[in-house]
Amino acid sequence: MATLYTINVKNDSLQAQNFYFFQKPAVYTGGPQVYSNSIYKQKLLPYANSGSILTFQFLQQYYAGAQTRQHPPVVGQASGFTTSSQAIDLTSATGTGNNTTQMVVDPLGLSPAINTAGVQPGAFRIISPAFNPVLQQFNAGLAVKDAATGLVTLSNFVTVEPSKNLDCQPVLTFYVQTGDYQAGDVINFTTSSIGAAACDTTPGYTTFNITYNLDGSWTVLPSGGQAVKVPGLTQLIGRSDLLLPSNGSGNGHVASVPSNTNIKNEAGTSVICTGDAANYNPPFLVTNLSNPTALRVFGEYQVGPMTGPYSGRLCTAINGTTATFGN
Repeated sequence: MATLYTINVKNDSLQAQNFYFFQKPAVYTGGPQVYSNSIYKQKLLPYANSGSILTFQFLQQYYAGAQTRQHPPVVGQASGFTTSSQAIDLTSATGTGNNTTQMVVDPLGLSPAINTAGVQPGAFRIISPAFNPVLQQFNAGLAVKDAATGLVTLSNFVTVEPSKNLDCQPVLTFYVQTGDYQAGDVINFTTSSIGAAACDTTPGYTTFNITYNLDGSWTVLPSGGQAVKVPGLTQLIGRSDLLLPSNGSGNGHVASVPSNTNIKNEAGTSVICTGDAANYNPPFLVTNLSNPTALRVFGEYQVGPMTGPYSGRLCTAINGTTATFGN
């Protein structure tokens, strides 16, 4: 079932701002350099003068995407022309799901997804045909569907090579930044993400309320979460204090030590909670749970460090924001 994500943006600056949205690049196997696109852009007047809130909604039914192009991607320009997409599943921990689509190039298209063995859990596959890359060039990767318009945009992608398996493992973190990049325009992810508002859906959040503050910082409030103030780009320059965790006093921001553990559903297809673990030798504790209500005693989950590997574990106890996992 598709998940509907909502990002609401409020402009508390003194001027109208262009806001663009983009996604953290997926992990690709079978392709060279990874490129990113803007997936949405809109101008927003100051809230004090207009009362306006910018809302962007998109469906995270996963989509494989392919696109024609005439030259390598250039930042600030459209990544390509004709775009084809297909709804697709990520491979489950047991290897199930319609995880593979076949690309055709004359004309461009993607076949309905089917199940193929050998695709790693959490990824989908695009199989490219034989073609002459001197005469034809293509992009392929992860696409996002705008819920309002139905427009499908390549979120991030690589150059297609002939007769290859391209595996894509999506990362469900999204960003909002100020700038003038239309949907489908190539961006520099590294530059764009500095000082941007980050929306991490992995703890289970589907709605994010974001404020662009008067001082150029961002305040991000995920649904059911606590507001976190994020320094803007102008505040990051020369700020050595951001290298250390802060208690939020004096410097106008809140910092925390990132969690080191993911807890996935039993199928291993999505992260439902994060936390901290000293080791993974059962029985072990996961503390500082981000979403303890997503867990239940005697439920089975895939647990491990964020970079993997994961192992099936039984939750034997939950105490506040701490869970115990056994064999």
